[in-house]
Amino acid sequence: MSTEKENLEALLKKIDNLVTTMGKISEELKSVSASIKSIAVSQITQPSIQRPSTAPVQTQQKKTSVEDIRMAFPENLDNMLSFEDKDEFIMVKPKTFLGSENFAKIASAVRGMGGEYISAGKDSHFRVYKKKN
Repeated sequence: MSTEKENLEALLKKIDNLVTTMGKISEELKSVSASIKSIAVSQITQPSIQRPSTAPVQTQQKKTSVEDIRMAFPENLDNMLSFEDKDEFIMVKPKTFLGSENFAKIASAVRGMGGEYISAGKDSHFRVYKKKN
C-alpha cells in the first residue's frame, strides 16, 4: 500500500508541475497577444507609404481614437486602466496599482503605439499621441 501511496504522490507532484507550467504558458500567451495587438494598432495609426502618382489623391484623415487604444490591451489590463481623449493624445491612466509586471506590459504596448510614460506623482499616466493617416 505504501508503494501505491508513493505512486499517487508522484503523480500529484507531476500534475502540480503541469498546472504551474500551464499557468506560465498562459501568461506568456497573454503577453504575446498584447504585443500583437499593440503592433496592429501601431500599424493602423502610422501613415502608410504611398507611391507617387500622376493624379492627385485625396486621403482621408483619421485620428487615433480611445477605442483603437483600448483594443491594444488584453481585457485583464484594460480593466485596470481609464482612457481619456485629450486634444493631441489619448491619456491612459491606471485605476489601481499595476505592479511591475503589468506596468511593463502596458508601457511596452504604449511604446509600440508611439506613446510614452509621464511620471507626475499621483497624476502619472501614459500618453498615446494621435496621428493622422
